[in-house]
Amino acid sequence: MSDSVDVLIIGAGLSGIGTATRLQRERPGSTYEILEARDAIGGTWDLFQYPGIRSDTDAFTMGYSFRPWRGRESITSGDSLRTYIRDMARDAGVEQHIRFRTKALGASWSSETARWTVRAESDGQPVEITASFLYVCAGYYDYDKGHTPHFPGQEEFAGTLVYPQFWPKDLDYAGKRVVVIGSGATAITLVPSMAPTAAHVTMLQRTPTWVLSLPEVDKVAVGLQKVLPASAAHRIVRAKNVLTLQTMYALSRRRPQTFKNICRKTALHFLKDPAYVDEHFTPPYEPWDQRLCLVPNGDLFKAIRDGSVDVVTDHIERFEQAGIRLKSGQFLEADVIVSATGLTLKPLGGLTLDVDGRRVDISDTVAYRAWMLSGVPNFGFCFGYSNNSWTLRADLSARYLIRLLDHMEAHGFRTALPTPPPGMERRPFLDLTSGYVQRGIDQFPKSGTVGPWVVTQNYLGDLLASRRADVTEDIVFSATAKVPAPA
Repeated sequence: MSDSVDVLIIGAGLSGIGTATRLQRERPGSTYEILEARDAIGGTWDLFQYPGIRSDTDAFTMGYSFRPWRGRESITSGDSLRTYIRDMARDAGVEQHIRFRTKALGASWSSETARWTVRAESDGQPVEITASFLYVCAGYYDYDKGHTPHFPGQEEFAGTLVYPQFWPKDLDYAGKRVVVIGSGATAITLVPSMAPTAAHVTMLQRTPTWVLSLPEVDKVAVGLQKVLPASAAHRIVRAKNVLTLQTMYALSRRRPQTFKNICRKTALHFLKDPAYVDEHFTPPYEPWDQRLCLVPNGDLFKAIRDGSVDVVTDHIERFEQAGIRLKSGQFLEADVIVSATGLTLKPLGGLTLDVDGRRVDISDTVAYRAWMLSGVPNFGFCFGYSNNSWTLRADLSARYLIRLLDHMEAHGFRTALPTPPPGMERRPFLDLTSGYVQRGIDQFPKSGTVGPWVVTQNYLGDLLASRRADVTEDIVFSATAKVPAPA
């Protein structure tokens, strides 16, 4: 490993490994390393180990265009995704460039040298690595803690309280009564996965979530895989699924009532009880004000129908020794309580940035093409789509990185400084009303309102724009080490 590289990537998850693979393929002359705080490849898909963990979008768009997804499942397991990431790293020769158990703590940019100095801790020892370009693929939430509200009377509960982000490997819930608090993707995954083993599972939610059932196996993919090379089948299915998800999102925003009716009919198809669907699967907000949850083959609805699961929509009054007392007066007996109450957002994995001795307030920056920061030279970050597969924007951002590095090399530039137009209006980076977003979005960069500063949730629009995008637009380049002061 070297203490000086061209590109330093933070994070060896789906985004970091994908970016490194592109660098390896398209800029073989560039030196790079990946810093990974944990001791394994996989990021989110290695951290989370709770029962049934799976993708929340289809695997054919979660996979990269240059690495065909060869499975049959569209909604696939976390184990399969972790294997996909590890195989990609191995086959691309990326593994040897990863420093495991190395946590990046802070990064300082020097305009005199046109380099970043990253302070890290490796196996408990301080290290420093310098790089011409710093690219952060650390996700958007805190790996060390989730959102863990303290419930009144929590200490009185005699059973086991579990948090999905840190699932105990030795947890035995066979034959036990389980209450899962939450209604997001984690809860909706956990509940049907625990139901066959537990005595009974209750999903306790304050507010319902829009839920839609999709086939677990993509029949089109299976058919195409039989007659076409893997790469060709992958391209066709990927394009189909991108169009499907984009159409669903557009319909939900432009004709929300139509989309609500689709979700309701799907739930009724399995549950046959309009009153139950209205109470527990009809949220008070519009579709995609919060993330839509997908269930493969209606597994959650089937578990409710066979009696192994029930849903309760209510508020918690307090924990008691034997379970949870609700504000309605109802009591839920429990041996195991799972607090699937959401994530804690953390921009850049908690990495602090300094530019020439000045601390960068991330919340005071504006995102350039959703991957660079205003006023921060030679720096990028990865943040995927909220309404589509994370990988789609992760790969767009990696392609921009390659183009920018090529342009800088061709013209002898050492620095690239995104500089927004003066007086531009600023908006939140994400417009979701989900609790976990609202709790932490103020820490993140802002979206602008013009040109390359607008953060969209439209992959097809971004893809078309990227093909004709001017890589120099609103960026100040310099061939000398010293960069101009940001406007």
